[in-house]
Amino acid sequence: MSISGFSLIGGQAATAAGATFSGINPATGEKLEPLFHTASLEEVEQAAAAAAAAAPVFGALSGKERGVFLRAIADGLTADAEAIIARAQLESGLPLPRLQGEMGRTTGQLKLFAEVIEEGSWLDARIDAALPERKPLPRSDIRSMLRPIGPVVVFGASNFPLAFSVAGGDTASALAAGNPVMVKAHPAHPGTSALVGAVIQKAVAAAGLPEGVFSLLFDAGVAVAQAVVKHPAVKAVGFTGSAGAGKALTRLCHEREEPIPCYAEMGSTNPLFILPGAMKERAAGIAAGLQGSFTLGSGQFCTKPGLVFLPGGSSEFVDALKTGVDAMGGHGMLTPGIASKYTEGVAERVKSGKAEFVAGTQAAGEGQTPVDCAKGQAAVFAVSLAQFMAEKDLEEEIFGPTTMLIYYDSVDELPAAAAKLHGHLTATLHANAEDAAGAGKLIAELETKVGRILFNGFPTGVEVCHAMVHGGPFPATSDTRTTSVGTRAILRFARPVCYQDFPDAALPAELRAGNPLGIMRMVNGKLERE
Repeated sequence: MSISGFSLIGGQAATAAGATFSGINPATGEKLEPLFHTASLEEVEQAAAAAAAAAPVFGALSGKERGVFLRAIADGLTADAEAIIARAQLESGLPLPRLQGEMGRTTGQLKLFAEVIEEGSWLDARIDAALPERKPLPRSDIRSMLRPIGPVVVFGASNFPLAFSVAGGDTASALAAGNPVMVKAHPAHPGTSALVGAVIQKAVAAAGLPEGVFSLLFDAGVAVAQAVVKHPAVKAVGFTGSAGAGKALTRLCHEREEPIPCYAEMGSTNPLFILPGAMKERAAGIAAGLQGSFTLGSGQFCTKPGLVFLPGGSSEFVDALKTGVDAMGGHGMLTPGIASKYTEGVAERVKSGKAEFVAGTQAAGEGQTPVDCAKGQAAVFAVSLAQFMAEKDLEEEIFGPTTMLIYYDSVDELPAAAAKLHGHLTATLHANAEDAAGAGKLIAELETKVGRILFNGFPTGVEVCHAMVHGGPFPATSDTRTTSVGTRAILRFARPVCYQDFPDAALPAELRAGNPLGIMRMVNGKLERE
């Protein structure tokens, strides 16, 4: 598969030669061919205009028609998987099995979303029939359902070149809901983005859809991102990335003349609580699981457990963790920039003296050769609960393979500690039966702080399914009511519309008499398919 290096504007490849940049092999520092050209502001305008024109046509399709389209994208990705994964490995340094799994997740969620929109109940169709005889006033016939919100801008994520990128969860969600999508490709994996974008572009053409259903925009800076988010045709933004970038995008969306929602997933440090009974029974096992979790993917998962609350005096656990972490080598990271920022973050924490360095390599990054330019070393810090509560910056994420142990004296301290936390994506409890019986207050606090609570597990790894919640209170996400993983993610890109006293022929098929599509609907307060 060839890569042109130009943005895809609807069904066409751009031709304007803007500022150029290259993909980088993080293992070697080598610049990869071809050069990629930044989209011009004129091309941004063309993409947005095409998306606006496509919106009413694409949004009017039935769930079954859009389901066929999503399956076609999944099939195209499967057909071209070998070339896409090979390029993704060059640009990310991620191991082949990880990328193969990511491809499976990407195609799987497209097919799952196709099933959901074909089945139709996600639309929340509601019918309250007219009551002309009601006294003192009659009731009109009132019907409502979810409708597409309009063109959506999606930002590719650095740490998931497939599953949270061009055809990833945000794009699949927005397309499933009936919205055209413009993707701002992440500059860390432009070749991968180009190959996946070509698959979607081909599926759009094969389905006979308007070209503006999909566009892909390149830029290594921020100009294209700012321009496309500000465009009046855009009605929502989906983003996965750093807190700084997510907050900036959220402000940009709110400052528009017409404010729009920005669904930003900005990462977290994901507190993990080890209760005394569990620590006594399986300290070494929990230590091994924690080590595997916080270093998985070189600690570049937004669900990495970065805060670990444990009983004071847990020497067996700490010794096992220290032995395991000290034996680890360097961790390949996604980009030289991410590796550098991680190394700086570890060094700053060591220099501050706010937490004790207990395992790993303090001088991570020193003496690296160019071949090691995107590597980081695992690091474990420790602090008392009182110190942690006094230094709020210790709660902030260092993106990479590091975690912090926080020693408590009594489990009675934990609900208050949880109450002081800001929003996170996940929280985890390791507990035996006795621990769990007394953990009600802690769990109640955690319900207000995270989107997913795990019991005797580890948070890295997010299943794409109907019940999954991958979200949480700010700053984990910009909207605590939403999830960016699972079928509820589709709801972000739809809004309710009510139809009052409409003739049947003018109603959407989902609301017509006789239920021609056979979907689940709420009729006069009762769910039915009749």
